[in-house]
Amino acid sequence: MLKKILIIGIMGISNLMFGNVNAVVSVVPQETFVKAIGGDKVNVSLMVKAGSSPHTYEPKPSQMKDISKADIYFSIGVEFEGAWLPRFQSQNKKMKIVDVGVGVVRIPMVGHHHDEPKAKSHPKVDEHEHENELDPHIWTSIANGKIIAKNIFENLVSLDKTNEKYYKANYDKFVAKLDNTDKTIKEILKNTKPKSKFMVFHPAWGYFAAQYNLEQLAIEAGGKNPTPKQIAFLIAEAKEEKVKAVFTAPEFSEKVASQIAKEVGVPVIKVSPLNPKVCENLISLAKAIANTK
Repeated sequence: MLKKILIIGIMGISNLMFGNVNAVVSVVPQETFVKAIGGDKVNVSLMVKAGSSPHTYEPKPSQMKDISKADIYFSIGVEFEGAWLPRFQSQNKKMKIVDVGVGVVRIPMVGHHHDEPKAKSHPKVDEHEHENELDPHIWTSIANGKIIAKNIFENLVSLDKTNEKYYKANYDKFVAKLDNTDKTIKEILKNTKPKSKFMVFHPAWGYFAAQYNLEQLAIEAGGKNPTPKQIAFLIAEAKEEKVKAVFTAPEFSEKVASQIAKEVGVPVIKVSPLNPKVCENLISLAKAIANTK
């Protein structure tokens, strides 16, 4: 009987010593990063499920249970975190909260609504009405992805030094994949003119555009659909810039995007910044922008 008690006790200690790190992330791309680096040593809980918007999301009671068990929360700067991170911390005071974007130079999330042509003399009001908000979609750039991966790796090691070599091997493999993705995208875009413009519904691709010397034209700005007059200007600009497609995402209505695409004579292509296949998604976007197969 005593032997049995000792065995059970040792098993309990072993579970504490060798149990997985419990991590929580805000959005799907982070889940991809953490799983790639953490492998089978990390349990990952996701807050914003596919198809939901991180701008208006509210956690479910079951997810609050995940928070109470978490060792670390990887934040990224999406809108719902502003209201909820303090509540998560009060729910679990021992949980470490880490911003995976530390070291990333964040850029303004610029809207692109136009009014009368004369309004262009006031760009801060008309073209950049949303510029006070920093763009949270930092994972859409490969350069940023490498910073995110490093932050995740270092913080997993800080919690679980025993498995440092395991995390390092996974990290190196993932960074190599990011580097290969970057090379592929550059090859796809090699014949695309600098500052070429592509039209999107929600301005989620600013970092991608910045890295590859492109420019996104956003239909929606500041969470608002354009007015009929603004739509007319967007249609004219899309024709002038010879955009190949209008990109939209499942998280948003495509009514306005479809209207503009129809007038311009180009397809609507659904591409979500929240796609779990981060590298493959960026390659697909590059192909669509370059109009290649």
